[in-house]
Amino acid sequence: MKAGGYVKPMTEKTAKSGKPQFDVAISGGGMVGMTLACGLAACGLSVAVIDAVRPQTQLAKTFDGRASAIAFASYRMLDAIGFWKFVAGDAQPIEQIRVSDKGSFLFVHFGDEDSANKPMGYMLENRHIRKGLYDRAAELKNLKLIAPETVQSFEGLENGVSINLASGKKITASLLVAAEGRNSSLRDQAGIATNEWTYDQSGIVATIKHELPHLGIAHEKFFPEGPFAILPLTKNRASLVWTTKTKFTPMIMEFPDDVFEREVQEKVGDFLGNVKVTGPRWSYPLSFLMAERYTDKRLAVVGDAAHGIHPIAGQGLNLGFRDIAALVEVLAGARRNGEDIGSSQVLSRYEKWRRTDNVMLGAITDGLNRLFSNSAPPIKLARNAGLGLVNKSPEMKKFFVSHARGTFGKLPSLLKGEMPL
Repeated sequence: MKAGGYVKPMTEKTAKSGKPQFDVAISGGGMVGMTLACGLAACGLSVAVIDAVRPQTQLAKTFDGRASAIAFASYRMLDAIGFWKFVAGDAQPIEQIRVSDKGSFLFVHFGDEDSANKPMGYMLENRHIRKGLYDRAAELKNLKLIAPETVQSFEGLENGVSINLASGKKITASLLVAAEGRNSSLRDQAGIATNEWTYDQSGIVATIKHELPHLGIAHEKFFPEGPFAILPLTKNRASLVWTTKTKFTPMIMEFPDDVFEREVQEKVGDFLGNVKVTGPRWSYPLSFLMAERYTDKRLAVVGDAAHGIHPIAGQGLNLGFRDIAALVEVLAGARRNGEDIGSSQVLSRYEKWRRTDNVMLGAITDGLNRLFSNSAPPIKLARNAGLGLVNKSPEMKKFFVSHARGTFGKLPSLLKGEMPL
C-alpha cells in the first residue's frame, strides 16, 4: 500500500494448505473498524478491511460539522498504535469540564487538579480522524483495504471463516469482525439479538465560531428537553450537541440560518461572547442498543454494532475504542501462546471483558438522561443538591473524572499507552 494510495479489491486465492489468507478480516472501515485494523496490524497480525466506500470519498477536505470526543485513555491507545502523530496538530485538549442545570446556581466543575494536570481528553474533527487512520494504514504492509466492497455472507468453519463478497470474490480469515455500526448485517446474519429502545429525542450537531476563548473547557448544560453540550475545538470554535425532543427536530433543522444562530446563542449564553454558526447542521435520532452477545462462531462484534448509548457523556466512540483495546490484547496474547485466534475459547475472553463494562455504562448514561431530562420539581431539587454535593467532594470528583478520561477499571495495555506484550 503506497502512501496516499489504496489497495484494489483482491483476486480470489485458494489456500490448499487450509491456512486462511488473513488472521483477521474486518467488515467496516469507519473510525472503529480502521482503528482496530491499525492496532492489530501494529501487533503483527495480517488484516483485511472490507468497506463499502472508496477511501477518497471518506476523506473530506472541508469541515463537515462532525467532531468526536477522544477520552484520555483512548488518546493513549491511538498514540501507541502510531496514529496520533497524524492528527496531533488538529487536536484540541479538553482541560476542564463544567456541568450545570438550567435555572440553578449549583454546578460541578472538574478542573486540572482533578485529573493530575493532564487533559480529560481531546476533541478532533472526524475528517482528521479518518484521514489519519488511512495515513497510518498506508504504513502497515500487513493491512489490506478491500473497497468498495461488502460482505454478502460468511461461514464459520473448523479452521477459519469463509467470506463471500458482494462482487462474487471470496476471502478467508481466522476471524471475522463486525464493525459496521448499529445496522450491522453480520450481527443479524449470526442471529445475535439486541435490546433496543428509543429516547424520543434527537441530537442536533453544529459548530460555532466564538468571540472569546473557550480555555479548553467542555460544558454540559441540562435543559428539560435534554442536554446541550459545548465542546471545544481549535481556533476559537466549539462543537455543539443539542439534544431536543424528536417532535421539535424538523422545525429546528428548517430554521433559517439567522434564526438558528439566535437560538444557539441563547442556549450557549454569553460566556463565549458573540457566536457564529459555521458549517452544516446534522441531526440523528437517539436510541439505546445492546447486543445480547458479542461473539459467534469465528465472529466478534465491536463498536456500535455491539452497543449504542445516549451521547450524554460523550462516551459512544470511546466504548468502541475500549472494545478495540481489549480485542487486540486478547488476540495478540492468543497468537503469542500459539492458540487459534478465532476459537470460541479465545473470543469468550473478549466478550467477558467488554460486555459487562458496556452494559454498566449504558445503564449509567440512560439513567442520567432520564434524571436530567425531567422538569419535575422534586427531581430537579434532588439533582441540583447532587451537583452541589459532588462539586464539594474531591473523592467523588476523581471518581467521575476517571470515568470521563476512560481510566477506570481493568485497562488493556493499549489504554495505558502500551503495546500488548
